[in-house]
Amino acid sequence: MTYCLGIAVTDGLVLASDSRTNAGIDYVTSFSKLHVLNPAPDRLFVLLSAGNLASTQEVINLIHRDLDQPLTGTGATLITARYLFEAVDYVGRVSLAVQRDRGPTLAASGVSAQTTLILGGQIGGQPPGLYLIYAEGNYISASPETPYLQIGENKYGKPALDRIVRPDMSLEEAARLCLVSLDATSRSNLTVGPPFELVIYPRDSLAIRQRLKLAQDDPLLTSISRSWNTGLRGAFAALPHFDWEPRAEAQPAG
Repeated sequence: MTYCLGIAVTDGLVLASDSRTNAGIDYVTSFSKLHVLNPAPDRLFVLLSAGNLASTQEVINLIHRDLDQPLTGTGATLITARYLFEAVDYVGRVSLAVQRDRGPTLAASGVSAQTTLILGGQIGGQPPGLYLIYAEGNYISASPETPYLQIGENKYGKPALDRIVRPDMSLEEAARLCLVSLDATSRSNLTVGPPFELVIYPRDSLAIRQRLKLAQDDPLLTSISRSWNTGLRGAFAALPHFDWEPRAEAQPAG
């Protein structure tokens, strides 16, 4: 399993993922699930993937093939799309075709070919956007009311997002929140873990401002995790007490 998320704020986009593909008592492997695509000066895309690793790798390979050898008569691709939703529709079609092609064979072995994706980015002259592409090829977009999207093992990292995320937060705040959400998920589910990857995309820049890859012992990740845990413990300790609980006596001044 894996966990990926994206946050859309007024100033741009932040997208992040873990890198774990398999976990066990003595066997852990990792593979990048965050892909930056900059096929032309007027467009930039970031693709996050969760699900069957072979399916997602084939989807990425086919996208790169179509960028190198544009096909005619097949609808918009990442290089020809005029609107972001057209690029999203293209990625959904590629993903669905891969799953339909590989699905029956994998199903016979008890393996699912399904993959879900998040695509964020911008095409020049259009606003940036963030979309979740389902295994069936259809998709939804983030909105001011729901400015974040998740795929994979999403339940453990959701509470912090629901309580804190807002469209007017800064890109750096959104980036820290992504890392908090990833850290919370990795603490509760062994199949999610570092290295964590994160990109910050400023609105209308058509370029990535920052790209981070944080190992488990990275000082920044360690500091954020410790600070968040300390804050949670402090908030819990400060909760109102029940009426029947003994109350601490005020200490005299001096």
